[in-house]
Amino acid sequence: MLDAIAVKFNLNEIWDRFIEFMTDGDRWIDYSIVGIKIILIILLAKIASKLLNKAIRRIADEKDRLKFNPRRTTTIMRLMSNIVNYAISFITVMMVLAVFEVPFGPMLAGAGVVGLAIGFGAQSLVKDIITGFFIIFEDQFAVGDIIQTGSFKGTVDEIGLRVTRIKSWTGEVHIIPNGSIVEVTNFSINNSIAVVDISIAYEMDMDRAIGIIKDTVQEIGMNNENILNEPEVLGIQSLAASEVIVRVTCECKPNQQYGVSRQMNAEIKKSFDAHGIEIPYPRIVTYQRIEKAE
Repeated sequence: MLDAIAVKFNLNEIWDRFIEFMTDGDRWIDYSIVGIKIILIILLAKIASKLLNKAIRRIADEKDRLKFNPRRTTTIMRLMSNIVNYAISFITVMMVLAVFEVPFGPMLAGAGVVGLAIGFGAQSLVKDIITGFFIIFEDQFAVGDIIQTGSFKGTVDEIGLRVTRIKSWTGEVHIIPNGSIVEVTNFSINNSIAVVDISIAYEMDMDRAIGIIKDTVQEIGMNNENILNEPEVLGIQSLAASEVIVRVTCECKPNQQYGVSRQMNAEIKKSFDAHGIEIPYPRIVTYQRIEKAE
């Protein structure tokens, strides 16, 4: 009986406190002020983020007038945009905590101790960040470049302080920690050379075949914007068992040599067919011996 009375008394006390809490006008005014402050901080943070990112994009759009390297400019602008977003997010969180009157002193002291403890176990993270900084500072590669590092080859989609994203030509995105990038081959800095080897049968007139090749590649060079200089027919490269190999080279825009080589192969094949020049293919010669009867 006493226990039931005590429970009823506690429920009544809880209900009275709840009613008091809900009807306290001053308390709700304070909560409303805190909520409005938080909303204003978030809105101002979003506005600042948009304005700063817009300013970064405007600087990137004026890279030609400022005579900046377009590759490096794109990379640095993306990195600056990420840093701005991280900084604004951090400041926003600190301001929201300040609204709730959270003391920063103990938090910063605790963060320093935790950061020191994490530093000993996060050496790879520090290595990734330092390597990422030097990749950007030394302009080893930039966003949009085609590179190969280790077994990964593709277009650089993003360079961060910790990881680099490489998109292969088949669509896969490889996320590589910067600290793991030891050797890089950049295919987008200098012009490339297209090398095409054409096989001709021994029975054909070599001078006539080489003349046809020169006329064909010269026409390709005038019509293909990816070819920078007139293609050069070097002559007979080697004498194989069943074919004569003629080599053609030409200077192309960075990483455009594959498309140029394919076009040359196709056009030279068409020219050979039109002029009756034979391309060698495997043959089998059969000798049949007939003996006279006694």
